Amino acid sequence: MNSEIFTYVDSSPSSIGEGGPLAGKTIAIQPNMSVSGWPTEAGSVALEHYIALEDATVVERLRSAGATITGSTRMSELGFGLMGDTASQAVAAGEVDIALITDTMGEARVAASATSIFGFKPSYGIVSRFGLIGLIPSMECYGILAKTHGEIASIMDIIAGRDDKDLSMPDNNIPDSSQVGKNRTTLGTLGVIRECIESLGSAESKAFNTALSRLKEAGLMIEEISLADFNLFRAVHNVIGSVEASSSCGKYDGVRYGHRTESSKNWNEMYLKSRAESFGSLVKSYLFQGAYFQFENYAAFENACRVRARLQRKTEELYRTVDMLILPAGQTDSLRIDNTTTINEVYDIFPLTLVANVTGQPAIHIPGSLFGKETDPGLQFMAPRLGDARLLALADILTVSAQGGE
Repeated sequence: MNSEIFTYVDSSPSSIGEGGPLAGKTIAIQPNMSVSGWPTEAGSVALEHYIALEDATVVERLRSAGATITGSTRMSELGFGLMGDTASQAVAAGEVDIALITDTMGEARVAASATSIFGFKPSYGIVSRFGLIGLIPSMECYGILAKTHGEIASIMDIIAGRDDKDLSMPDNNIPDSSQVGKNRTTLGTLGVIRECIESLGSAESKAFNTALSRLKEAGLMIEEISLADFNLFRAVHNVIGSVEASSSCGKYDGVRYGHRTESSKNWNEMYLKSRAESFGSLVKSYLFQGAYFQFENYAAFENACRVRARLQRKTEELYRTVDMLILPAGQTDSLRIDNTTTINEVYDIFPLTLVANVTGQPAIHIPGSLFGKETDPGLQFMAPRLGDARLLALADILTVSAQGGE
């Protein structure tokens, strides 16, 4: 396997579910997803040399279904953004059938858009996060990258479901993805958020409107709707995300967990130097920001939480008039990021995908090849929370339509 894509490759990969529904499928994970005996450093010095002690629930379920976990792809530090991430390349290059990626800001959809494949973020809380080393607990989940929607549906059918090891999972009915493609129904009406369109540049707006025209020609009903607070998603995610990140990373202190500096004169210096050496400049800046809201301006964090609740409520109200939402996929022309990238520049990549992470809705990127030319940008679709199967059904219908089927 390509060493530029993978940080670790299992020399003798195997599954424990021979003949299972995923038999023959190869899957790549990121090194913040626990596989017993594998390096699980999450792209950070904070976890250097850490070897997972047990399988994540998702890994355990995939292996039991016959899938082969082949190796770990490169990832951004602790899953923040897409710096150096290679999961979508592994799928696009045919190295694996499917890749799992941490979706904290919309990474699965933006990465999928950059490589013209499918990228899916499930509803928050329906897939166990046990064994996932994350950064922003209330907004992150496993994302799925694949060349077809059917592969995503087959994965969701296996990994979704209650897990007693993840106490954060709510007691909700789990969407059934097993029937995707078997019983095709009408799609209803797709909603376009007016404020989202107004935020696009001229080239993005032209490409989006062209894609909408093709969908209308295919018989889909599209209606313009309003979400006046659309521009607040970025600020809410930034404030709440940084506070959760700062809290999550507090354990990497060189005492209980994580990297410990090799030179220090006393305990206090050891703690400070260990923390300073553990994180890259981008994540460190994010943690400093979160600490500020935690200890110096907690009122701003409380207000962000109240605004988040309002945004969730307002978004849910949109589904009274439309069945699903449709947005551009993301800023794939801005993926050239490096060690000098700022927090604002990272958020500039994800302004259109943050909605689903803030509200917990499912979202899917469908490649532009289904709406026109192979080089056309794809589209992002969202459904009400627990509407995962309906989103995958939409992908199925669009795929069949593009292939000239019925």
